[in-house]
Amino acid sequence: MIDFTQASEHQNWTVTNDDVMGGISTGDLIYLDNMSRFRGELSLENNGGFSSIKRSIESPAHEIDSAELVFVGDSRTYQLRFTTSKDGNRVQYKHDFDTIKGERLNKVFHFNDFQAVFRGRLLSDAPELKAQDIKQIGFLIADKQSSPFELDLIQLHFRTLQPIRSPEAD
Repeated sequence: MIDFTQASEHQNWTVTNDDVMGGISTGDLIYLDNMSRFRGELSLENNGGFSSIKRSIESPAHEIDSAELVFVGDSRTYQLRFTTSKDGNRVQYKHDFDTIKGERLNKVFHFNDFQAVFRGRLLSDAPELKAQDIKQIGFLIADKQSSPFELDLIQLHFRTLQPIRSPEAD
């Protein structure tokens, strides 16, 4: 579990904004009001338009098949992202999610519903997302709206939703 209510959690995250490609969007993660706030402002100037945060994690156990996020949003669309590393190959997986301004939500993301991406393009030949391969998690906003954003993060839990089949059942 990642507990964003811990005052030091935001220090584990790094920010990547579109300035790596010439854009001028801003973003950061701060601790505020007993949660972590991903905030900033997107700008579409200079072919910009994204802000992201990420952190390394210990890979979840192999039986994990989903993640549950508790958050408060601002009516914008964000992405939960996982980066895997297997046999020296890194692949990013994304799942879009909508927010409702000021409303605390719990959303479950099943690993089968994530899409593999590379620089915004979908990959059709990527391997299946497996918990034991996840090395980083992140959040990204790139909804083509040139305006301020804020996503309050409370908790992220890894879960097993599908019943685990025992070998005796086969």
